[in-house]
Amino acid sequence: MNDVLAGLIRFLVRLLLLAAGLVFFLSLLAAALVLALVWGLRRLWARLTGRPAAPWSARIDPRTAWTTVYRSSSRWSGARRPGADAEARSDTPAHLRPLPGAEDVTDVQIKPPQRGPEG
Repeated sequence: MNDVLAGLIRFLVRLLLLAAGLVFFLSLLAAALVLALVWGLRRLWARLTGRPAAPWSARIDPRTAWTTVYRSSSRWSGARRPGADAEARSDTPAHLRPLPGAEDVTDVQIKPPQRGPEG
């Protein structure tokens, strides 16, 4: 009896997975057909009106992104605080420099580092 139930459950799971795969395939096929239909109608309309059918393309100019980044970097690197020593700041890596306003913090008490459990 257990073998019959196990076989039936396996068959139902396979049938369910097959149905899910078929639905997925048919939805992709329907999307492709709708896209082909729209493309064909667009081409037919262009031929009827006598205009050239412009291809679908992404109008992306990589130079635009470069100039945006290049312009924004001047905002960060051009203006410095008055009185800041630019030469000393350039010698110290950015991740080792103290944060602006860190010297104004007064409610923190510095504790010496504790030794780990091994020592």
